[in-house]
Amino acid sequence: MSRDLDRRTFIKGTGIAGVAGLAGCTGGPTDGNGSDDGNGSGNGDGNGDDTGNGDADVDANIGMIYAEAGLGDNSFNDAAQRGLLEADEDFNISFNEVEPDDTGEFSQFQRQFSESGDFDLISCIGFAQEDALAESAVDYPDQQYMIVDTVVEADNVANYVFKENEGSFLIGYLSALLSQTDLTIGSDDDERSTNPDESVVGFVGGVDAPLIRTFQAGFEAGVEYADGDVEVISSYTGSFNDPNAGREAALSMYDDGADIVYHASGGTGVGVFQAADDEGKFAIGVDSDQSLTEPDFAHVILASMVKLVETPVYESIQNTIEGSFEGGSVVELGLEDEGVACVYGDEIGDEISDDIKDDVDDVRQQIIDGEIDVPEEP
Repeated sequence: MSRDLDRRTFIKGTGIAGVAGLAGCTGGPTDGNGSDDGNGSGNGDGNGDDTGNGDADVDANIGMIYAEAGLGDNSFNDAAQRGLLEADEDFNISFNEVEPDDTGEFSQFQRQFSESGDFDLISCIGFAQEDALAESAVDYPDQQYMIVDTVVEADNVANYVFKENEGSFLIGYLSALLSQTDLTIGSDDDERSTNPDESVVGFVGGVDAPLIRTFQAGFEAGVEYADGDVEVISSYTGSFNDPNAGREAALSMYDDGADIVYHASGGTGVGVFQAADDEGKFAIGVDSDQSLTEPDFAHVILASMVKLVETPVYESIQNTIEGSFEGGSVVELGLEDEGVACVYGDEIGDEISDDIKDDVDDVRQQIIDGEIDVPEEP
């Protein structure tokens, strides 16, 4: 199984400017219509009525089932699609993409793709597909699947999980240090600043699920490691696709003195950025470098906890083509593997001092060396 894709995929996903400080904390998706070179077979409308062409002239036909929030989240799903589109550039593949409207449709699409017999690999994006895939994998033992963010114990499923708590620890550590620093960015008519006299930071989660709590756990532990006197406010909106709820949650935190709010909430996080913009405060993105994917809010995004979902998508496709697909395997991607990373904002990341960046680099290495044990639960 190839493990040399992480840095190349990272560079293509974030742009060269974002890679300069990868050792610690460094600084677009299509419309889902499938490949534009004549190989793509999907219509991306979520109807699932085109189940692939089974084209014998391609090296692999891929079925892609996204997480509930769908494409256009500029975060998790879009990162997964980047891996698919990179594979489409590098290999001779065809693919079909679907965007379920709710979790009840995961089983429907998994079975529809499987029964067609057209797909060499079916990619299931997101932990919420676990229960459906546990059944599909048994019912279709000859079908190859991959899943991101959870483990399905079956011989025909390749599993990829991330150490989100490690990347979030760096974000928490960075946030705490910045909250104790007099950081002012912008002009008189658009100035935002921290208030070191209060030292409060926030975390906004989407659905309250074990996976998202690992983000919270790492973030809170990172804050504590920097300084136990920094206050953390955490809350969940219950959705990965509700910007209004994200905005209200973040506004409440800013009203309570937070300088910086980190979100792990998919499309809901746009509301966090809106609130930071409204209140003259800062925010931190997730999954993708959101200073690039949400350019309208680049002026409020200090950093993002990038989670390279594109890497397992690309790798599983490559393994399928090369005949090295490993069903039953579990691949963990953390800081050491560059599966997660702290990425400074493209527009304002340079305003963070070199001393703080060096401290973040040191903590990153301590985690890799096993000197810091990062919790998985808050």
